[in-house]
Amino acid sequence: MQIFVNNPDFIVEDMLKGFAAAHPEVMLSPLNERVVILKDKKEKVGIITGGGSGHEPAFLGYVGEGMLDAVAIGEIFASPPAQAFLDAMIEADNGQGVACLFGNYAGDNMNVKMAIQMAEDEDIEVKYVVATDDIASSPKETREKRHGIAGGYFMWKVGGAKAASGATLDEVIEVAQKVVDRTRSICVGVRPCTIPAVGTPNFLIDEGTMEFGTGHHGETGIEKKALGTADEIAGEMTEAILTDFDFDENRKLAVMISGLGSTMLMEQYVICGEVLAILKEQGHQVEKVYVGNFVTSLDMGGLSLTIVDLDAEITQLLEADGQATGLKNY
Repeated sequence: MQIFVNNPDFIVEDMLKGFAAAHPEVMLSPLNERVVILKDKKEKVGIITGGGSGHEPAFLGYVGEGMLDAVAIGEIFASPPAQAFLDAMIEADNGQGVACLFGNYAGDNMNVKMAIQMAEDEDIEVKYVVATDDIASSPKETREKRHGIAGGYFMWKVGGAKAASGATLDEVIEVAQKVVDRTRSICVGVRPCTIPAVGTPNFLIDEGTMEFGTGHHGETGIEKKALGTADEIAGEMTEAILTDFDFDENRKLAVMISGLGSTMLMEQYVICGEVLAILKEQGHQVEKVYVGNFVTSLDMGGLSLTIVDLDAEITQLLEADGQATGLKNY
């Protein structure tokens, strides 16, 4: 494995130092060097998230005006400890409460809930919403068990914009939950990822095959398939999401194509073109399109497709001003 690294065991620390040095609007928290915060705090509901490293620009890349106020950063593909989530809550709190918007993974769930209990001792009110957009991670009948992947971006953007508008904590939580309920994603992997400290992939994808429904932590997919053409793959991904939505009428939608780490933008736009053509052919109206690396999985080859069922409020909040390094991908 040939990458730019000093000691693989400290690659997260080195990344955080470089990130803070490169972006003067953010800094590492004096409470915890695994927490990235926005320097210019506003009088509003605080918005935080957290998760394992390896998904950049998520999570640290979405700290910014109209977005997140603080994020807790874990080791690669590992949840931040409860103390890191607590320190992010403390940093983001301005007396109006904190919304913790994170992906639905066991470690994150456990540590966030522990941090919320500790936050009570600090007189900080915290409520949370979990992203559950990955349709491959659990059947439709148990949607609450699904993981959060690239669709988490919409939860952060909408929640952040709502807080910036002066909304209450309950109003922020309500709209964040609404966009979660209206978001679906699916991933396809064509090359596995490699954790730097390990040096080898944790599974292999045979030449000429793909993993349909692969996870964001390097997990194998729900089905190994022959690698088809880009149009065939786009069709399968779109069909899977539309089947899960089961719309009874034409809808206004947002579409995101997010590379998983080593997928060329050229490839992403090829897939995007066919996805948009299919949705148009079926009578849906695509209002917003996002193409780029929004939530990745180290150096995995592949991409995710996310579709959001829009309403007027979600659309307005997506169009609200937001400034964060991850938004510069779009």
